Amino acid sequence: MKIKTIYAMFIAMSIAFASTAQVIQESKAPREKWSLESMEGTVTAINKETRDITLMGPEGNLVTVNAGDEVARFDEIAVDDRIVFEYYTYMKAEFREPTLAERAEPVAVIAEAGKAPEGMDPGAVVGAIVKAIVTIEVLNRPFQSATIKGPRGNYMTVPVADLKFMETLHIGQELIFTYAEAVAISLKKLDANNN
Repeated sequence: MKIKTIYAMFIAMSIAFASTAQVIQESKAPREKWSLESMEGTVTAINKETRDITLMGPEGNLVTVNAGDEVARFDEIAVDDRIVFEYYTYMKAEFREPTLAERAEPVAVIAEAGKAPEGMDPGAVVGAIVKAIVTIEVLNRPFQSATIKGPRGNYMTVPVADLKFMETLHIGQELIFTYAEAVAISLKKLDANNN
């Protein structure tokens, strides 16, 4: 009887060790990226008080950005104007199991809007930095992008530059995603000649 008990304990320990080794092997290092983005679009809405501008991009996608104080001639922008704007984005993906605290609060503002960190353009400003538990809903390998769904049902498509890394991802996978809301650092109004 003792031999059967020891044998059963050995099998249980082997299974537990193999499961732990698989989890360690499957964990991936966090991916983090600051980007200076540029987009052309048509202004669909402006909030003069908050300096938020909603634009429709060339593919019909809507983007709302905040025009920081350093954006000159903000008051000259009007609905239906075509503009080009530059803005910073920050993304970080952590490929790990969410903690109990993160599960209790699946969306959290971890930093308010302010200056970008050291090493970036000193004039750069980012919006609030939000951390959330998200789920991979779509993996578009030909276009190297992943669409993630947040805890409030919102979707976001993010680029995945490393195709080999993308092959390790799967639909339904949960991850911790940190994102800085876009703040425009420059806006340029296009005239009719710039079509």
